Amino acid sequence: MVINTNISALSSARLLAESSQRLAKSLSKLSSGSKIVSPEDDAAGMAVAMRFDAQINRINAASNNVGNATSFSQTQDGFLQKVSKSLDRMSELSLLAQDVTKQSQDLSLYDKEFSTLASYITDISQKDFNGVSLFGGAALSITTDPDAVGNFSMQGISLASLASYTSLNSLSVTTSSSASTALTAVKNAISQLASDRSLIGANIVRLTNTNEQLGVLRDNMSAANSRIKDVDVAEESTQFARFNILVQAGTAMLAQANTTPQSALRLLG
Repeated sequence: MVINTNISALSSARLLAESSQRLAKSLSKLSSGSKIVSPEDDAAGMAVAMRFDAQINRINAASNNVGNATSFSQTQDGFLQKVSKSLDRMSELSLLAQDVTKQSQDLSLYDKEFSTLASYITDISQKDFNGVSLFGGAALSITTDPDAVGNFSMQGISLASLASYTSLNSLSVTTSSSASTALTAVKNAISQLASDRSLIGANIVRLTNTNEQLGVLRDNMSAANSRIKDVDVAEESTQFARFNILVQAGTAMLAQANTTPQSALRLLG
């Protein structure tokens, strides 16, 4: 029996410190909801989770790009719907101007409306979306992949350069023959417009499908990341209860170990 070195107390104190450390770690996991509070909790898992986090952020960025491109295409179609109404009316005016019962004054009124609508179409051709021309005709490269691989080249729509549209400004319906020529040109413009709107529809379908695919990828990546980072509350609460009991037991046993040397006083009495 010794007094200076209490091996039982030293051992109990060490075990109590370890249990207290584990209890504090369990408490921090439960309070943060994260399985990895510091790198030593899971060094490899933390590295993988960091890469997952970065990829998820890139997926979100790509999804934003696709969403903006979809809005761009929808804006294009919104303007082209108005162009369609204008062309429909212009074709109607071209036919009305070929009525033999109409006088030159009537044809002049038809021509005024016809030229105003043609000017309206020209004005639409100059519209832009956040500084990017809606109808400049240039293809746009949409970054749809989180690693910027295999971008989607969205074919452009041109209202300012195609003869089907630009020739409308030089037409008139002041005579029956000019109205006949105008009708042919307007019909060609309507055919071109139908093709352009079909192309926009195809672009929107492609972008919508891409955005949905990015959403599925983001969900799966987030699920994989969650399995690495997020704490299982049921499992961790069980560990917390275990460590809490060990701390309490260790505290009680340390108190007992500290009183053990007192029995040596009986030998000295």
